[in-house]
Amino acid sequence: MSARYDLPEADAFTRTYWDAAAQGRLLLRRCGACARVHHYPREFCPHCWSEDGAWEPASGRAALYTWSVVHRNDLPPFSGRTPYVAAVVDLAEGPRMMTEIVDCPHEELRAGMELEIAFRNGTPIFRPRGNGTTA
Repeated sequence: MSARYDLPEADAFTRTYWDAAAQGRLLLRRCGACARVHHYPREFCPHCWSEDGAWEPASGRAALYTWSVVHRNDLPPFSGRTPYVAAVVDLAEGPRMMTEIVDCPHEELRAGMELEIAFRNGTPIFRPRGNGTTA
């Protein structure tokens, strides 16, 4: 069996995040010292370095910041998905997040387009807002 490069390895700290994602919920960390939200999950605030953070649910809304259409990737299972859209989105709560955009023709992508969260195998991905289809 070949290695999977698209599935995360949860550790003791990130297990809460990945368990929520497996249930279709995106969690973010809010700093108790400076009140800023950050993503990716880490044990300290990247803004003020405080370790006083708490998990909170995200709205699931985002705006497309930038993207690239990937036409070749030899790692499984990505090779079976090409072409796909690797993207950075601005979450409604503020942080930027790397992700994949689905359910949208590549020529319709535009900076600032409204997106909503979806999940594939417990991994957060995004699609155009109001699309209503599943990934």
